[in-house]
Amino acid sequence: MSPTKRFFKLLNMDRKDIYQIFFYAIFAGLVSLSLPLGVQAIINFIQSGRVSVSWVVLVIFVVLGVALVGFLAFMQLRITENLQQKIFVRSSFEFAYKLPKIKFEDLYPNVYPPELANRFFDTITIQKGSSKILLDFSAALLQIGFGILLLSLYHPFFIVFGLLLVILLYFIFKYSYNPGVETSLKESKYKYEVADWLQEIARNKTSFRNQTNFEYALHKNDAIVANYLQFREKHFAVIKRQFGQLVFFKILITAGLLLLGGYLVITQQMNIGQFVASEIVILLVINSVEKIIIGLETFYDVLTSLEKIGQVTDMEFEAESESVIDSCYTAINLELENVSLQFPESRDTLLKKISLHILPSEKIILSGKNGSGKTTLIRILSGILAPTSGYFYVNDDTFRKINLNQYRSQIATITQGETPFEGTLLENITFNDPNISNDEIKWAIDSVQLTSFIKTLPNGLDTEILPEGKQLSSSNAQKILIARSILKKPKILFYEDPTDRMDDETARKIIDFICQPEHKWTVVVTSTNQYWKEKASRTIIMEKGRIINDIKINHA
Repeated sequence: MSPTKRFFKLLNMDRKDIYQIFFYAIFAGLVSLSLPLGVQAIINFIQSGRVSVSWVVLVIFVVLGVALVGFLAFMQLRITENLQQKIFVRSSFEFAYKLPKIKFEDLYPNVYPPELANRFFDTITIQKGSSKILLDFSAALLQIGFGILLLSLYHPFFIVFGLLLVILLYFIFKYSYNPGVETSLKESKYKYEVADWLQEIARNKTSFRNQTNFEYALHKNDAIVANYLQFREKHFAVIKRQFGQLVFFKILITAGLLLLGGYLVITQQMNIGQFVASEIVILLVINSVEKIIIGLETFYDVLTSLEKIGQVTDMEFEAESESVIDSCYTAINLELENVSLQFPESRDTLLKKISLHILPSEKIILSGKNGSGKTTLIRILSGILAPTSGYFYVNDDTFRKINLNQYRSQIATITQGETPFEGTLLENITFNDPNISNDEIKWAIDSVQLTSFIKTLPNGLDTEILPEGKQLSSSNAQKILIARSILKKPKILFYEDPTDRMDDETARKIIDFICQPEHKWTVVVTSTNQYWKEKASRTIIMEKGRIINDIKINHA
């Protein structure tokens, strides 16, 4: 979708509220005509040199008209506030719903998910900008329309004035729209690059304490900001050109109308009251045109923000089947048949015709050098990635037919780089699932050697964890992830380096627990800890995207 279509789609979602805003704007525009008409009548009475009841009544009506216009403006303000709240709520839930469901392939290789989340802040621009556009543009356009209609009653020349206004707005918008949007988008791109780099500095603050590194951080920031300023200046050039055209037009029209109005009064084709009223209307109309031209910068900002957010919401989601397979709730057999995977825009085939059968309760370790395809294979098995070709069967049914939510409810996954989220320890383990009992929580915590650590915390499980578990040791952070994974006793555990940050003794105890024969879950793990190989019932060795050896081990 083009940015303009996104904007009209946004308005269409709340078209009833938009209609109300336009209704109040039309009513306010009609009432505002009472000012010049009332002034015209009052001046005519003043010229007569007498005070009358009619003059007093006219003054009261004009004042009431001004008050009513103010009340109508307040009603519009209330509606636009409701719209701003709706936009914020919808946008927040749209991001919260869509970010976890974006296809992994769409994030590879150059997309950083936290940067996508940062685009939510463009919602604020959309809120404020849409409100300003709806209020100012609707009022300005209607004021121009009603003003020209009223002026045309005074003299036919004012019809020409109206046509000139319409032509002006058309050409200003036509020749500045595309450059305005393009420069605004590029300006926004570097704005986010600045924010991303500042985040990187904050995330690696220790590394940048060194003077040489500190200077590098400043130099890189300088380079990005220079690009931002370059396109900001180009965008301002578009706005400056629009404003220059407006100033020239105002000078031309004001001079022409004053001369013409004076001539019409002198030749008695218009009385002094009509002249004053027409000049008031002309000033209102010109100010309305100025409001529209200046407001175009806000319009560009809104279009840019919609485009930046749209680049996130337009990302493809993983397909979900609505079918329900009861057998998925008992034991789970997994089978890959000639599965290959190649990311879009990549020449490398990460997996090459993998065929594999995994039985329930097997304890499998994937082994191989870096880049051999272990992580890619485990992510296909866990449903994070979809194969480019070949077939993935779950209990003899093609994976594409399986409801992903149902499948994932039966498995647990720990991926590389995964950390606890901001929240309490209990929330990190249970996700506030009310169906989990205290006994189940205690069992999971005890099983991963986390109990002694929790006892040292004044607030226990209610202890707040910082983003990425910053105040936790890396060992305890991994224990929390493992406790979370085993809490509901899933059918399959998919682990990527789950114990590699723990000391040997703790890692051995947890590996012993995970691989106990009484636990019927299937385990598929990648790890550099050799103790997994001692406990595994099967070792799969990979090299360059292929399985080169599949060894079954009998510990009996």
